[in-house]
Amino acid sequence: MAEPTSNLARSRIHRALSRPNLLMGADRELVLLTALAAVILIFVVLTWYAALFGAAIWLVAVAALRMMAKADPLMRRVYIRHISYRSYYRPTSTPWRRY
Repeated sequence: MAEPTSNLARSRIHRALSRPNLLMGADRELVLLTALAAVILIFVVLTWYAALFGAAIWLVAVAALRMMAKADPLMRRVYIRHISYRSYYRPTSTPWRRY
């Protein structure tokens, strides 16, 4: 027996619209912010040691950000939302607790 075809409308959801915005495998804004901090360090101090230190710090930061994005690509946004809701959702065990 042939299965009946449904007359439901179908819409395609493109992956580019639902994927997180990552750069080098990590959160885009955090990678650019750490790169900016490393570049500022390099150009303020203007020594070879500062250049090596800035590049090393940036590579370590990108590695940590990649691990964070692998665990949850939206972790930064979730944490920012958690901080903004902190005063509203108190960890209480009963609804009759006095504030």
